[in-house]
Amino acid sequence: MLDAQREHWQATFDANPGMYGTDPSMPGRYAIGLFARQKASQVLEVGAGQGRDTLAFLRAGLAVTAMDYAPNALAELTQAATAAGLAGRLTTVVHDARQPLPLPDEAVDAVYSHMLFNMALTTAEVEFLAREVHRVLRPGGWHIYTVRHTGDPHYGTGIPRGDNMTEHGGFIVQFFDRPLVDRLANGFSAPEVVAFEEGDLPRRLWWVAQRKE
Repeated sequence: MLDAQREHWQATFDANPGMYGTDPSMPGRYAIGLFARQKASQVLEVGAGQGRDTLAFLRAGLAVTAMDYAPNALAELTQAATAAGLAGRLTTVVHDARQPLPLPDEAVDAVYSHMLFNMALTTAEVEFLAREVHRVLRPGGWHIYTVRHTGDPHYGTGIPRGDNMTEHGGFIVQFFDRPLVDRLANGFSAPEVVAFEEGDLPRRLWWVAQRKE
């Protein structure tokens, strides 16, 4: 279903290489289109940060539960959503991604994260988080995430921290290989994986979309 849009999607990424800022990321923009086509209305964003994608989801009419480890970031997101008149559809939750998601089973239509799975999480913790995502998704719901992969220029450099993780400038990154993506698809449709680049390095990432079976 997604294959027909790959060429247009990659061209859009190529034309919008910025990685940070207040505008929504290109993965977030593309996710909005997918959510619209699938008639998703309730989205969980894990690792929302200050909410550049969250605000775009809210503007698109989605109800969003935004989770992040940093309460200050969520406070800024709430202020921005309030100023834009969007706070009525926003729920924020301070949450450590290594812990069970504080939602009941089959609670949301979609789960989205931009590079959250790349954080300083062990493979076991990443696999646990993927199982939690599966649990809270309704049948037919979509899990959309992006990750830096082993083709990234930073992979194999920096300070090794084990488990495909390296430290650069105080940040620890878990670099994904394709077997790990496939393992995280347990209970989902075969993952759609699209390679793209972002930022000045450039960072090399995969955009992954998979549907709960």
